[in-house]
Amino acid sequence: MLTNNSLAASNNTAAAGTDAVATSADVSANKDMFTKLLVAQIRNQDPLAPSDPSQFVNQLSQLSQTEALQNLSKTTSASASVLQSLQVLAMGGQVGSQVSVATDRVRVDGSAISGSISLPSASGATNLVLTGVDGQPHTMTLPFHSAGSQAFTIDPSALGLAPGSYSISAQTADGASVPVEIAGTVNSVRLSSTGSVVLQVAGVGDVDPSAITGFNGKASQVAAN
Repeated sequence: MLTNNSLAASNNTAAAGTDAVATSADVSANKDMFTKLLVAQIRNQDPLAPSDPSQFVNQLSQLSQTEALQNLSKTTSASASVLQSLQVLAMGGQVGSQVSVATDRVRVDGSAISGSISLPSASGATNLVLTGVDGQPHTMTLPFHSAGSQAFTIDPSALGLAPGSYSISAQTADGASVPVEIAGTVNSVRLSSTGSVVLQVAGVGDVDPSAITGFNGKASQVAAN
């Protein structure tokens, strides 16, 4: 999978190079056209009422500014492409890692789902609510816990959860909503159609890197510890 990601990154870099060449050609064409128009303007001016030389200076200055902005845009685009490729390569090294993901959705496949919630204060009973596409809520009540992180494990068979995608939320005893984090393994890393990095995490699905709240090591490392 990492090899495929590397190839995709190389293709994106090559595409960026092609765009850069095209942009450079456009800048050169615009500059030549401007020069021709300026020369024609000078040749065809009225000898009895010549144009103010400062006008030509201003026009040349505007051309230089436009060219500088186009070059800056080209450089920024190339840099963004390189950063994208580096992100994919860096994230690709995390394939197989155990991660924690802040999410409001989970995927049920029959396996137990582990996660945690962050309690701002002690809660006598916190309800985890999973709702499927049929709109039917399934509630799991967690015992009393003091402020801080409270771990949980969802048994799909015990809750009668059929395989599929579910929304998940958590409410404390006083009705406050608290964020939910799900633990899963990074299965793959890819670039989306918009060029952003996407991680495929078991038990969650496709997630943005910003949703990852913790990298907990490879499965073998976790077991050794």
